[in-house]
Amino acid sequence: MTEAGAHEFRTVSSRDVHIGRVVGLRVDEVAMPGGGTALREVVEHLGAVAVVALDDDDQVVLIHQYRHPLGHRLWELPAGLLDSPDEIPVEGARRELAEEVGLDASRWSTLVDVAASPGFTDEVVRVFLAEDLSTVDRDLQGDEEADLVVKRFPLTEAVRMALAGDIINGAAVAGLLAAQAVKSGTTPRPADAPWPDRPHTFAARQN
Repeated sequence: MTEAGAHEFRTVSSRDVHIGRVVGLRVDEVAMPGGGTALREVVEHLGAVAVVALDDDDQVVLIHQYRHPLGHRLWELPAGLLDSPDEIPVEGARRELAEEVGLDASRWSTLVDVAASPGFTDEVVRVFLAEDLSTVDRDLQGDEEADLVVKRFPLTEAVRMALAGDIINGAAVAGLLAAQAVKSGTTPRPADAPWPDRPHTFAARQN
């Protein structure tokens, strides 16, 4: 057996189970440290972006959106899937901010990258901070977006909601805490910071 931390978890074989519109499911056979192999189910994802949009009064824009797997509405950040493998992430974030809440911003920075559930999916969400907000026309993209409730909360209240369990979306929780850290003096990364863990496998299937 190799030294702990030195084993290469090589994929021996792989088979597709389901290829859908926004996710794929495959089963990989992976070489394990003891010399055998194990099966790992992997949900492939396009990757997504989310936005902490802060106004001049440090109020953050949240949306109340129905999430079918949980069966109820959640408070979340404006967010959405990347449209294509070559979409610039901050431009995807700008698009989602306009579509979901009718806002644009003149200052953008990167807050955090969030691996949604790395035990079974390659989904990673990049969360941006958007400041110097302005109003733009909102272009509704479907029935779900027409049902969104949009509300502004003081950032401190949104953080309290996250700590109280009233906000449970992972990207929202991480983004709000990161935004609070930035407002307290932590310097965020630039909007075009490298994103080495951006998902690519599922997007490549669409080419």
